[in-house]
Amino acid sequence: MDAPKIGIITSRGGHLYQMFRLRPWWKTYSRFWVTFPGEDVVSMLKNERIYYAHYPESRNIINALRNIGIAVRVIVKEKPTLLISCGAGIAPPFFYIGKLFGVRLVFIEPFDFVRYPSVSGKLVEPIVDVLLVQSRRQLAFYKRGKYTGATL
Repeated sequence: MDAPKIGIITSRGGHLYQMFRLRPWWKTYSRFWVTFPGEDVVSMLKNERIYYAHYPESRNIINALRNIGIAVRVIVKEKPTLLISCGAGIAPPFFYIGKLFGVRLVFIEPFDFVRYPSVSGKLVEPIVDVLLVQSRRQLAFYKRGKYTGATL
């Protein structure tokens, strides 16, 4: 069996920081990141393999379609065994393409969505293998959600 390879799919800012906080887990695996250009990405992901997607991605159908093309190219090239994300709009295109290629999918609902579910979470819920929530209140939004506590 091949060693696991992880694709970490995240927008910049707080989503990136939440995924970076999982470093004790992901640092032991072969991995790549898909995100957007920015100073936080440069400083936090120094020496990481990074692919850049199109921004703005949320509620922008043109960039969502462009990101589907990037997702196909990246997934074919990298051959990940797992994609993980805590959003935002960058996650659904990569998750749906990943699902077509048999990639396992883990979505972490962002910790700040406690009054309503995230759009990305609701879009990927039907196809993910695991959907983790960081607040017990978020369990009300997801039938298959599993509470794990906060990444921060």
